[in-house]
Amino acid sequence: MRIIIANHIDPAIRDRRDLRAWTQRALWGARDGDLVVLCAPPDPHFLRYATALTSTDPNRLHLIVAPAGRFGGRLLDPQMLTHPAVLDQVHAYLAEHGGPGAVGEIWALWPSASVARFATALGLSEKLPGCDFLAQGGGELVNNKAAFRALAVAAGVPVATGTVVRDPGEAAAATLTLLEGSGAVVVKQAHNGAGVGNELLVTDLSLATGHAGARHLHHLGRADLPAAAAAYWRERWTWASAEGRFPVVLEEFVPGARTVYCEQHLTGTGARPTEQGELRYTDRRLSHESVPLRDLPAAVEEQLLDGSGRLADTYRAVGYRGLISTDAIVKPGGGLLFTEVNAQISGSWHIYEVFAHHIVHANEHPQRTVTESHIPPQWTVPDGATFHRALAELGLGYDPATRSGVIVSMPIVDHPSLGAQFTFSTVHASPAERDGIWDALEDRFTTATAQQADSRKALVG
Repeated sequence: MRIIIANHIDPAIRDRRDLRAWTQRALWGARDGDLVVLCAPPDPHFLRYATALTSTDPNRLHLIVAPAGRFGGRLLDPQMLTHPAVLDQVHAYLAEHGGPGAVGEIWALWPSASVARFATALGLSEKLPGCDFLAQGGGELVNNKAAFRALAVAAGVPVATGTVVRDPGEAAAATLTLLEGSGAVVVKQAHNGAGVGNELLVTDLSLATGHAGARHLHHLGRADLPAAAAAYWRERWTWASAEGRFPVVLEEFVPGARTVYCEQHLTGTGARPTEQGELRYTDRRLSHESVPLRDLPAAVEEQLLDGSGRLADTYRAVGYRGLISTDAIVKPGGGLLFTEVNAQISGSWHIYEVFAHHIVHANEHPQRTVTESHIPPQWTVPDGATFHRALAELGLGYDPATRSGVIVSMPIVDHPSLGAQFTFSTVHASPAERDGIWDALEDRFTTATAQQADSRKALVG
């Protein structure tokens, strides 16, 4: 059996507020006999839905809901993993199901030191890969975008021209230097994801592209660029540095680049690639990603695999064990630059590991592609029942016979002002089939005007 911890980034690093729906994606990895620790009771419809697709018996899963803790059950309070109520329930379950020796692995979405404390308290530290490393706060190190640049250079992989800064003055000076290159700079928080923690600074508005992962855009006038850069950093340093707690990354922007990734599994004996995919952005927000990645030129794929392998070996040498996503951009001319590493169960894991390979068998003939999408801001989905009913009426639910259709990735929870916010995957044989599914759903759910959609984007981001 596995003990699965449905957690997310420690709030002390980044406060994500309410993650009850997002962390339930851990249920995609649960199999008969597993024990799952959650911050709140799972959505019963989603539990039945996910386990039916993975051929798991929900009655053979043991679910433990941790005490609400400091965050009221909106996310898993790290301190609650070693609460006596949690440990007692785990001990009781193990006593009835083969004892500690029956545990094959402790598996967490986020590599928190609290998971190491949990494993140690149970006497199962050897079942948590890299336990000693995580116990010393290693999870923050290997997910820090500033630390990534140093580790990438040590690994000998190409990275975007840039630097790491630690105060507003240093940031303003570095911004001016980098703007002399492409005329645009990407500002990155040390801890954030999906482009939410990035901003794009441009001196030329023609570079205000929507394909890049940068939630906000700032135009710095050339008339007095030093003053404009200094003013930007006076305003944004607190945000970029998380109130001075972390350094900030600045990188020269590469227009027209394509964003790809290669995930790797690091173990005590080595590392191996697990999957490659592509990320696409609309209005500088992550809109969808697709796996498997089949259309990279051979020379670029070789660069991706080589650099990803070097990074995997470096992160493994540091002490991390588990999955990493090595992200990169493909320049218009074909070169490749690595941009970050996410050493966690990333938002891509369920798309390739569960959907593409366990449910769909995407590489079998005829091949399938899985594309995960965020519902766009112009759609209004009032609740999960409405969306699932629409899939049934339109004949778009995933069909194992045709290996096509829609898989809903997470519980669909209504938001009072935004409507339901969630992700879903289309399984398709061709881009035309994917577009057909998308168009049918767009016709059903598009209600917002362009102005309303912009307001929703502002609220979500």
